[in-house]
Amino acid sequence: MAVKVLILEDNPVARGFLCRVVRESFSDVGSITEVSDLDAARRLLGHAPGGRAQPGAEPFQLILVDLELPDGSGLELLTELGGYPATRIVTTLYSDDEHLFPALQCGADGYLLKEDRFEVLVEELQKIVRGQPPLSPAIARRLLNHFRTEGVTPAGSQHAGAVHAAEPGAPTAHATTAGAANTLDHERLTPRESEVLTYLSKGFTIKEIASLMGIKWFTVNDHIKSIYKKLNVSSRAEAAVLASKQGLV
Repeated sequence: MAVKVLILEDNPVARGFLCRVVRESFSDVGSITEVSDLDAARRLLGHAPGGRAQPGAEPFQLILVDLELPDGSGLELLTELGGYPATRIVTTLYSDDEHLFPALQCGADGYLLKEDRFEVLVEELQKIVRGQPPLSPAIARRLLNHFRTEGVTPAGSQHAGAVHAAEPGAPTAHATTAGAANTLDHERLTPRESEVLTYLSKGFTIKEIASLMGIKWFTVNDHIKSIYKKLNVSSRAEAAVLASKQGLV
């Protein structure tokens, strides 16, 4: 099944640019749908304003969201996409904390700056299939500097939601390995999830796991999101350590 992509961007030039970036980043892109406002995006995602997105038979697997839109903020849509099975990436011109941390707290799986070069954006988007968070270099530096300045780890920061970007689909920062050990119920993992977890613990990338299992990378991504949620962890490393301690791999 080909990857379905939704781009929410009100600037037509930027939309065209992002379309080219997406097609260059992934070889299995099937369709790219472009919309310029929240209302149009909500209609496509099957929900009313203020409600939750309801995935249909063929949901979008990748959603790029601008923050400043004619009829509201992209943060609203990120919040409404809480249970939607897609990788959600913010694409914006804003690199300040006032936009970055709220976006991560609202569920963004990555944060890219549209002002970056074409090659940089392609490289960052491709990180999705390698199990890495797509973050513009300037954003990654800002995150590091923020936590160094605060003198705390992400789990203890007032911007705890930033840990969500540590891996695609990772839960909020209160999920720690210690907490996971107390809440683990590995019986809940499906056979497919257990297989994915085994490959993750051995260091395989999402693309490699997809090839080994004969499935699409976004399907592996969905399994990883479910694993993180069930094990109450927020990164590949935590999942691997916990799986090893519990004898799951």
